Amino acid sequence: MNKEPIITLSHVTKRIGRTTLIDDLTFEVPQGEIFGFLGPNGAGKTTTIRMIVGLMSITKGQILIKGKNIKTEFEQAIRNVGAIVESPEMYKYLSGYHNLVHYARMVPGVTKERIDEVVSLVKLENRIHDKVKKYSLGMRQRLGVAQALLHRPSLLILDEPTNGLDPAGIRELRDYLRHLTRTEGITVIVSSHLLSEMELMCDRVAILQRGKLVNIMPVQHFTRENEHVQTYRIQAQPTEQALAAVRHMDSVHEVKLAKEGTVEVTTERERIPDILAELIQNHIRIYGVEMVCQSLEDRFLEITGVEQIG
Repeated sequence: MNKEPIITLSHVTKRIGRTTLIDDLTFEVPQGEIFGFLGPNGAGKTTTIRMIVGLMSITKGQILIKGKNIKTEFEQAIRNVGAIVESPEMYKYLSGYHNLVHYARMVPGVTKERIDEVVSLVKLENRIHDKVKKYSLGMRQRLGVAQALLHRPSLLILDEPTNGLDPAGIRELRDYLRHLTRTEGITVIVSSHLLSEMELMCDRVAILQRGKLVNIMPVQHFTRENEHVQTYRIQAQPTEQALAAVRHMDSVHEVKLAKEGTVEVTTERERIPDILAELIQNHIRIYGVEMVCQSLEDRFLEITGVEQIG
């Protein structure tokens, strides 16, 4: 069953003078998905987010949030959104709880019970009455997420949420976002240039480069775009003989020497037994076979070329 999109961008373009910051961006995100913007600094991730939340005007195209146009029906559209753009702003001399109470006064319908509920969701019960100035950066991020969730949005937007977090804080945030999508059905859009985190956090990733959408696909497809043809690393001795033995085989797309004592062979999975039989027939000793998984970073550089990631 297809899920209805929570947010739809159609041919969205942003120009300032003669400079095009975002060029004809089109995609949609369904309910309960963690969707990632991935790209170098300056690729257009924050500009896109600013247009989604109404902080920047749209030159051309439209953005719909639950069917409401962010340009012509701003109030109806934005009430479905919770967002942290750049870093969450808090009153450091107040407790976490009083920060939430202060924000709740500006949003109709937020009860004390809802405040307690989001505090529990972000797992800050033990520290919520401490002053924010005593919070770690990770705790402030979680408090910011709690604030963004108070009005029960359908869409949560986080711009570079892992900036400044230590590995434990990054993992904590990642696990929490997964928990949110499962238990609350919230859609999450997150931007980052940290490839490894996007690989672990997101369901799908959109690659942006110079304001253009280069590609968009499930994360697992970045690491195995062609599931039929894969690269396998074979530990074999003598290595040079192993290389010569499989090089002539029709089923082998590519073969090369890898690290010491191994040969990398690109082929179909069902051809591996034939390759091993060929090696054995040539009196080559085999010590192991493993599939080589391409990382998200490898795929990113393959798709976008050699541009350095910011």
